Amino acid sequence: MLDPQPARVRFAPSPTGRFHIGGARTALYDFLLARQTGGQFILRIEDTDRKRFVPSAEDEIIESLHWLGLDWDEGPDIGGPYSPYRQSERTDIYRQHAEELVAHGHGYYCFCTPERLSQVRQRQQKLKQPPRYDGLCRKLDIEEARGRIADGESYVIRFKTPREGSTAAVDLLRGPITVENSSLDDYILLKSDGLPVYHLAAMVDDYLMEITHVFRGSEWLPTFPLHVLIYEALNWKQPIWVHLSIFLNPSGKGKMSKRDAGVREIYVLDLKQMGYLPEGLLNWIALMGWSYDDHTEFFTLEDLIEKFSLQKLHPSPAAVDYKKLDHFNGNHIRSLTTSELVDQLRPHFEREGLIVNEEILQEITPLVQERIRTLEEAVEIAGFFFREAPEPEPSELVGKKMTIDESIEAIRRSSEVVESFTTLDVESLEEALRALAEDLGLKAGQLFGILRIAVTGQRISTPLIESMVVIGKEEVLNRIAHALEKLESYTGAT
Repeated sequence: MLDPQPARVRFAPSPTGRFHIGGARTALYDFLLARQTGGQFILRIEDTDRKRFVPSAEDEIIESLHWLGLDWDEGPDIGGPYSPYRQSERTDIYRQHAEELVAHGHGYYCFCTPERLSQVRQRQQKLKQPPRYDGLCRKLDIEEARGRIADGESYVIRFKTPREGSTAAVDLLRGPITVENSSLDDYILLKSDGLPVYHLAAMVDDYLMEITHVFRGSEWLPTFPLHVLIYEALNWKQPIWVHLSIFLNPSGKGKMSKRDAGVREIYVLDLKQMGYLPEGLLNWIALMGWSYDDHTEFFTLEDLIEKFSLQKLHPSPAAVDYKKLDHFNGNHIRSLTTSELVDQLRPHFEREGLIVNEEILQEITPLVQERIRTLEEAVEIAGFFFREAPEPEPSELVGKKMTIDESIEAIRRSSEVVESFTTLDVESLEEALRALAEDLGLKAGQLFGILRIAVTGQRISTPLIESMVVIGKEEVLNRIAHALEKLESYTGAT
């Protein structure tokens, strides 16, 4: 059911590094609320931190969001009524609003050098005081300050935080957060290079772009009161603030970090490369901060759009559980049609340099579908279908609790069983091989283990009998003969 008012939400990443699951979750919640209410989902690039700017980061953000299916209505690549959507292209707008704050007594020009600020911090540390600006330039006459600017002196613009009273900021998940103004700093809003900091740029853009709900990480809670003060100073109506829960590392002890996760386990495009589906990844991250009820776990993107609600978001930290990711991804793999899974699997086989036979791929897809948690696992258990005949180590062809001679006899007799068929079929071949195992005084697992190595070259593969049928009688006989030759040579060497 749609909320009465369409939401305008923005995902506003900084292109300062790779796109990870934390950003993906924020984008997902933005997207879900916009689609559920018939509103707009906006992509805005907050690229004013030029020291940490990574040229390839914006492309990775866009590629990741497209792969996840989180398409936006306005953004830097498609434009929109509030263009431009890169903050580096909106610097005049921020300067205008910074000057407006100064003109109305809510901001001031600061000329303190980095050297002086360092001395102030050192003095505060010695006195065991919290580090903050000491307010020297706060008392400057504005005309004097403008004269110094006209003379070419370097400056920043700071917010003039009230010294008295308190500020109440309301977060949707946590309720009112009240902070004594005396504990707040006079934060820089506009840097000496003319570029804004987040505290100014994001507030200005959110207001001008008519954002109704701001989803962001809880790391912004310490400066949340400042953002409220900026809105109040400019007489703007605030959006609904939603500070999302943090991710804990898999142990549940401490905040998730790139060092804890490992590069291949936190970045969206790496997870794609590892064979995770966008549906599986979205299902996983959706439930790290939101739940529908106490038992429903499987969600498609369409399900999430229908069922998502702000009321069921929660602030409790969530441990990043990769076993759950595997579980969700496996469920989504099994929900695909054979044709859909074929299309998903093909690139993973080809990336390994395998030449994919389409007919065989169609045949083996049902064999892997019930057994894999990632698309990459299909290559591990079924890549042998597209490789040359295996070259197993002779020792691997010796059956469990069997001698070499017993293993040779088992392989030889298996070849005779396969030879007896005009065409291989699963039911008849399995029945015949189980009868052979009984005749040889073996357990079926002993015989099948030898044949699996001979035919696939692997201890773990798709089901043996079904694999033999797909490979075909002639090629199976060739592989068994090659294995027999290897094992006979092995016995000669001993």
